[in-house]
Amino acid sequence: MEIQTILENMKYVILIGDGMADYPIPELGEKTPLQVANKPNMDHVAEEGANGLLKTIPDGMEPGSDVANMAIMGYNPKKYYTGRGPLEAASIGIELKKDDVAFRCNLITVHDGRIIDFNANHISTKESSKLIKTLNEHFNIGKFYTGVSYRNLYIYPDREALKVKTRPPHDIIGEPIEDHLPSNGETAEKIKQIIKESHKILKDHPTNIERSKKGKRPANMIWLWGQGQKPTMKTLREKYGLKGATITGVDLIKGLGVYLGLDNVNVPGATGYLDTDYKAKGEHAIKALQDHDIIFIHVEAPDEAGHARNIKEKIKAIENIDSKILGPLLDELPSYDSFRLTLLTDHPTPIKVGTHTPDPVPYAIYGENIEKDNIRSYDEESAKRGRLGLSVAWKLLDKLTGS
Repeated sequence: MEIQTILENMKYVILIGDGMADYPIPELGEKTPLQVANKPNMDHVAEEGANGLLKTIPDGMEPGSDVANMAIMGYNPKKYYTGRGPLEAASIGIELKKDDVAFRCNLITVHDGRIIDFNANHISTKESSKLIKTLNEHFNIGKFYTGVSYRNLYIYPDREALKVKTRPPHDIIGEPIEDHLPSNGETAEKIKQIIKESHKILKDHPTNIERSKKGKRPANMIWLWGQGQKPTMKTLREKYGLKGATITGVDLIKGLGVYLGLDNVNVPGATGYLDTDYKAKGEHAIKALQDHDIIFIHVEAPDEAGHARNIKEKIKAIENIDSKILGPLLDELPSYDSFRLTLLTDHPTPIKVGTHTPDPVPYAIYGENIEKDNIRSYDEESAKRGRLGLSVAWKLLDKLTGS
C-alpha cells in the first residue's frame, strides 16, 4: 500500500536526447561521443540508478524518431503507428478527414539530379511560407501547409496514397533522385510528378534567387515521404492516469502529444536544431512539473549533429543537455516527495553513417525505489552491463509506473 501511494504521487521525467547514441569513432580513440563528453549529471543518473538497453524500434520498422518516440511514450508502434505525416499535421492543428493522407514535405536542395541537402541549409520558416504559398497556387490537388523551417506538410485527399512507397531524404543524400522517387501504382506516379514539377516551380523563385545571392543553398525542390492517416489511440491519462506535457521544438513530438492528450509547452528559442535554447527548455520543464505528473523532454540537437556527421557539435549537444537541462532538473526533483527520472536516446544517429539505425539504446532510471547497479557512466558500452538488461521501449512506462 505504501509503494502504491508513492507511485500515485510520483513525478516522472523522461529526458530524450535524440540520436545521442553512436558507434565507436576513430577520431575519438574508438570511443563514442557519449563516452568522451563531459557529462557529470548523466553519469550521476547512471551511477545512482539502474541501467540497461532499450529496443525502441520494433523488428521490421524503419528507425525513425516518430516510431521510437511513440514507443518511449508507451504505445506499441506495431499497433498504433500510421506514419509521420499525420503526427506533424496534428502539431500544427490540421484536422485530417477520413480519406486524407498526410505527407511530410521537406524543402530540399538538389543539384545534377541528386539531393545534396535534405533541409536546404535549414531554411527559415518565413522563407518556407513563401515557397509553400507558390506551390499551393500552382497545384490543384491536395494542399501544402507551412510547418517549421524545412519541415512542411502536404495533404493528399485519397487513401490510395497509403500504398505509395517513399524514402526519407536524409537517407539518400548524394544518390540519384530517379532511384528513390515514389513508387508502387498510379497514385505514386501522381506524387512523383508533383515532386518533379516542384523543381521547375521553385528553382527560379525570388526567395531562392535571394538565398543564392547570400551564399545559401536554394530550396529548389520538395520531397514527399512518411505519409499516413490519422491514428486512433487512448490518451496518456486514459491509459496511465497521468497528466503529461512535452517540451520539444520538433513537430512530430508535438503531434504525438496532441494525440496522447499531452500539453505541448511552448518554449521560446526551442528550434529543433543545434542552436536550440537548452536553458529555456530546462526552465520550462521545471515549471511544467509543478502541475503535471509526467514530462517528456525531447532535444533534437544530437540527431542533427549526427546527420551532419559533425563530431564536435554532437559532443557539444550532449554536454549542453547535461549541464543546462539535466543538471537543473536534478537540483529541483528532490523538492518533490518522490520522483523517477529516465535518461535515454530514441535511436542512434551514428557519425559514421549519418542517419538513424535500429540498434538498442542505453537508458538509465533514477529515483524512488530504483535499485542501483554497478554502472558508473551513461554510455552505450556501460549500459550493456546494467541490471535492467534488454527491454522493449513501449513497456517502459509500465515499468516506471507499476502498471
